[in-house]
Amino acid sequence: MKKVVLYSDGACSGNPGAGGWATILQSLGREKVLSGGEELTTNNRMELLGVINGLEALKEKCEVDIFSDSAYVVNAFLQDWISFWLLNNWRTKGKKPVQNVELWQRLLSAMQGHIVRWHKVKGHSDNELNNRCDQIARNEIAKIKPKT
Repeated sequence: MKKVVLYSDGACSGNPGAGGWATILQSLGREKVLSGGEELTTNNRMELLGVINGLEALKEKCEVDIFSDSAYVVNAFLQDWISFWLLNNWRTKGKKPVQNVELWQRLLSAMQGHIVRWHKVKGHSDNELNNRCDQIARNEIAKIKPKT
């Protein structure tokens, strides 16, 4: 099974506001960069879309190490919030609806068949790939929301 490193980040100018996401996929000495954005979105949606689009780009089942600075995304798996949400019909412990359910469901679907390991990285520090993702995501915002 091919091993893949997936770095992802999302950014938003205003929350909600213009947003961008970026993913860097690395495998077998090769690299692929993906990015996109939306005019009116949230930071959490962009964080999710970065990971989702990275996983959806994989053409075969892989071992994937996912690195993100988003506690929202990573802790859903490392602290197993996702299992609780699934057992409770997409409700939080406070019985409120989980936000971004359609993206969580899309992420779970994108993970199918892959062996996925989640890694939380510190944002805006000395992690080169996380910093590149952040810059690419911010560049996507600039395409949507030009400076006046």
